[in-house]
Amino acid sequence: MSLHFTLRLVTSRMLAPTVRHLAFERVDGQALPFVPGQFLQVHFEAQGRALRRSYSIATLPEDPANPRGLIEIAVSYVEGGSATRLLSGLAEGETLEASGPYGRFVLHADDANRRYLLIATGTGVTPYRAMLPQLGAQIAARGIEVALLFGARTPLELLYADEFRAFAAAMPGFRFHPCLSREGSPQPHPDERRGRVQAMLAELAPDPARDIAYLCGNPEMVDACFGLLKDAGLAIPVIRREKYVSPADPKARSAGLAIVTE
Repeated sequence: MSLHFTLRLVTSRMLAPTVRHLAFERVDGQALPFVPGQFLQVHFEAQGRALRRSYSIATLPEDPANPRGLIEIAVSYVEGGSATRLLSGLAEGETLEASGPYGRFVLHADDANRRYLLIATGTGVTPYRAMLPQLGAQIAARGIEVALLFGARTPLELLYADEFRAFAAAMPGFRFHPCLSREGSPQPHPDERRGRVQAMLAELAPDPARDIAYLCGNPEMVDACFGLLKDAGLAIPVIRREKYVSPADPKARSAGLAIVTE
């Protein structure tokens, strides 16, 4: 069930040159009951219009570093964007209206696969950060493998990379594959690749007998990887997609969303 609530900004930091991480608390003091992979909507007015923008919840459930259960999101800078003006200028202690949680881009309790392929670009990686505890529990209980492919232009744009690397180091069965299209790391890890995530996906040899795939990020990447996975024989129900589309896109505008789950 979705709720409407007021959020107060507690802290923020820059994750990348054009991405800001924001941590909020509900003014009413309540926790936000969400399933990792879901998103919330921010409500605001601009030029006399009521607007909504959607952001995946990046919060790690039961995170010792976040004992208050702050609600975390990552926001990309969009030139001329109404939500960018609101969120980039928001100061600690200021409030905004929000609702949620929404979305079906979550892990399924009845999954019987042997491997998850998690594929992202940009802030599309935030749902996977929230899923890490669930993935760790499934690795321990079912012995599954997880491969996270994260496409970015440069190392500076790899959001939460240190957290994903630390999780991979501590959790056998989880591998983090940065895919850098413009500039590689000075000392690249063996799991890093140069180029787009599509090339790394082919290298991992998707297998319909063992894989479930999640795709999250820009529509071009999502559509390209969806085609590759279908060509590899994966059935559509096990290719779970969430696109981050511009509010200027007619599909997003008609839905009032910046996230489209398919």
